[in-house]
Amino acid sequence: MENEFKYEDYHKTTEWLKSHISHRPQVAVICGSGLGGLTEKLTQTQIFNYSEIPHFPKSTVPGHAGRLVFGFLNGKACVMMQGRFHLYEGYSLSKVTFPVRVFHLLGVDTLVVTNAAGGLNPKFEVGDIMLIRDHINLPGLCGQNPLRGPNDDKFGVRFPPMSDAYDRNMRHLARNIWNQMGEQRELQEGTYVMVAGPSFETVAESRLLQKLGADAVGMSTVPEVIVARHCGLRVFGFSLITNKVIMDYESLEKANHDEVLEAGKQAAQKLEQFISNLMASIPQPKTGS
Repeated sequence: MENEFKYEDYHKTTEWLKSHISHRPQVAVICGSGLGGLTEKLTQTQIFNYSEIPHFPKSTVPGHAGRLVFGFLNGKACVMMQGRFHLYEGYSLSKVTFPVRVFHLLGVDTLVVTNAAGGLNPKFEVGDIMLIRDHINLPGLCGQNPLRGPNDDKFGVRFPPMSDAYDRNMRHLARNIWNQMGEQRELQEGTYVMVAGPSFETVAESRLLQKLGADAVGMSTVPEVIVARHCGLRVFGFSLITNKVIMDYESLEKANHDEVLEAGKQAAQKLEQFISNLMASIPQPKTGS
């Protein structure tokens, strides 16, 4: 499906937000399932329900509150999505990624993406944090790309590269900050694969994804990253490993969303502190931008 939004639609939403907020954000954070508690660390908050923002879709998934929260985290002006949108909810990819272009027009230069993901890498444990080094866009390989349709040159070029999608410098800083935090488990790093969902993977599918080189699997994140890079935003991201993917036909375990939310709750504080510490490392905006 081609983009149903025109530049004027993004502009209208941006102008509405500008007229209601007191600070322009530099950093946008998309909070994944069960990770919306990060917004509680913000100071000087201004909160808007998605339903009151022009053109914004509404979040329908448990664990996604459906609010846009502006404020400051560790000295950085931020906007946080407390709940994201997904392909499996029935939304087009242009709706899933709508907020990212609005953030760009608001002056955001850095996007932080977080998600809850299943661990494919056998070394991963529930509660691990994986720094996203790269992604595999399975829906995109089958034609479901958020940039499909006429290109809007106001946002970016027709054929944006994705080989450098996740900022190398920020990954390096993240590893240093993690080491300073003195956590027992090491910070994992790997490739995130997106599937469309909402059903969890079969054993055969999980084995295939592992063979493709994926370390973690989820149902989000990649469309927002593609649109962010198209706009020229700096991107870095984290997966919170909330379950180990079933790889064995003899296993009696089953993946379920409640388990994902519970594991997220257990480890969320660690990820929230990590992101808070990272904020101070994000480079200041270039003067004149």
